[in-house]
Amino acid sequence: MAFGLYSLIEAALLCINAIAVLNEERFLSKVGWGGDQSVGGFGEEPGMKAQLINLIRSIRIVMRVPLIFFNASVIVLKLVFG
Repeated sequence: MAFGLYSLIEAALLCINAIAVLNEERFLSKVGWGGDQSVGGFGEEPGMKAQLINLIRSIRIVMRVPLIFFNASVIVLKLVFG
């Protein structure tokens, strides 16, 4: 298997899928990354942890519907081209 653009896209899709299936109550809150974390006061820069929590939350919200179509297209391409 050669490393090409399709392999890179497939690896990115797998990583986004892994982030999208993280459950906030069952997994993220146990490692201390739950939704009850305070972001900070007005004018303060959010820390790295708060930014990662916001990134995970936004990927779960925004990419829910597009991931269905991307995953279906990758499955069809794998079935057709092997």
